[in-house]
Amino acid sequence: MANEDSGAYPFEASLERLEALVNRMESGNLTLEDSLSTFEEGIRLTRECQLALGRAEEKVRMLIERNGKLEDLAFDAPDDD
Repeated sequence: MANEDSGAYPFEASLERLEALVNRMESGNLTLEDSLSTFEEGIRLTRECQLALGRAEEKVRMLIERNGKLEDLAFDAPDDD
């Protein structure tokens, strides 16, 4: 997931921020420049959320049932670069 060093939000905070951005844009009180900036931030946050969800999905896939037991397999998160 996101870390504080990169300036990225944790997943839940990203969702809250996205909701705030949508509400801001729906208000109709933004200039074109502010709208574009807000949209750009929303796209960035959406991509971060998609990455976090993808990592979570991968980790869940690694938790598999074998012989009636859940087995936790090692998981190495892919680099964001």
